[in-house]
Amino acid sequence: MRIGQQSRSASLVAALLLGLLLSSGCKPPAESYFRSAREKYYNADYEGAIADCTEAIRLKPNYAEAYNNRGLARQSEGDYEGAIADFTEAIRLKPNYAEACKNRSLGRGATGDYDGAIADCTEAIRLEPDFAEAYYNRGHARQSKGDHDGAIADYTEVIRLKPDEAGAYYNRGIARRSEGDHEGAIADFTEAIRLEPDFAEAYSGRAAAREKVGDHLGAISDSNQVVRINSQVDR
Repeated sequence: MRIGQQSRSASLVAALLLGLLLSSGCKPPAESYFRSAREKYYNADYEGAIADCTEAIRLKPNYAEAYNNRGLARQSEGDYEGAIADFTEAIRLKPNYAEACKNRSLGRGATGDYDGAIADCTEAIRLEPDFAEAYYNRGHARQSKGDHDGAIADYTEVIRLKPDEAGAYYNRGIARRSEGDHEGAIADFTEAIRLEPDFAEAYSGRAAAREKVGDHLGAISDSNQVVRINSQVDR
């Protein structure tokens, strides 16, 4: 979940205000806990974010956004069942909550419920037809089920909406390679590398595809790039 510097600054101010309210004995409003939880989430303090969201929910039981954000923190902690429960409650409180549908798809996918993940993404897309992340997640779930054609269609839509999304090119390349379209896979891996020059997995994928079409020198060159990139990471 990415935000701009302005949003980060606002969340930090909210967290400081919450501390002042607590130290003065005043009862902070639910929104103060919500903003504090968001700041803690951004700083990878997931337990703190969960605690603050829980307090926000205690003060405001119908706070759909607090359930959603607690679900995100729980998901980051690996508590997928708890996250799914939170996203489900957020959707119950706010039926047109496309973000919560998309987020629940991740938890469902992580627990192997690919049909549930696909259904959640499809609902998110119905609510927000240009929701690139929902197409991306649905593509991943479809790919996990072996529906490579469906995955290719979803990643293609992500690329239409976000032409600079290297991960979508990479994943579409994997799906195309699985379908035997090695030339198409090479083209996708090449574009992923153009967008992210040190994308080791894309070099590895392209090496395998090049080997399949008989481009042994190209495959060796790509494999050498993987070694180079990984050696830099290990330093």
